[in-house]
Amino acid sequence: MKQQQKAAGCPVEVTLSIVGGKWKLQIVYCLLNGTKRFGELRRLIPAATQQMLTLQLRELEQAGIIHRQIYAQVPPKVEYSLTESGRSLEPIVYQIHAWGEWYCEQNNIEYWQLSDNMEDHGIRA
Repeated sequence: MKQQQKAAGCPVEVTLSIVGGKWKLQIVYCLLNGTKRFGELRRLIPAATQQMLTLQLRELEQAGIIHRQIYAQVPPKVEYSLTESGRSLEPIVYQIHAWGEWYCEQNNIEYWQLSDNMEDHGIRA
């Protein structure tokens, strides 16, 4: 029996189904600078609840964007990093960041940069 192919969708729709979500691109942005533990991500994205951050990390892992490394130790240690597919989002994430800065400046909107939050926690962007 032949496997049925999924109906082709708009590439934008496919992309948004993977990285759409309030925190997913911010997670990817944080991981562009290297591997992070869950607690680090929580500090870098303080507005995300623990439950939502966990959900978004799981969805990104299922999509093959991030890798979750579990270390068998007490207490358990889990680290998140970008896969090759996740790394391929780098220019897109930086372009979205640049557009957001431009938009805020054009509309006199005050904003904070995630990189500022990273520096507050001793992490270089």
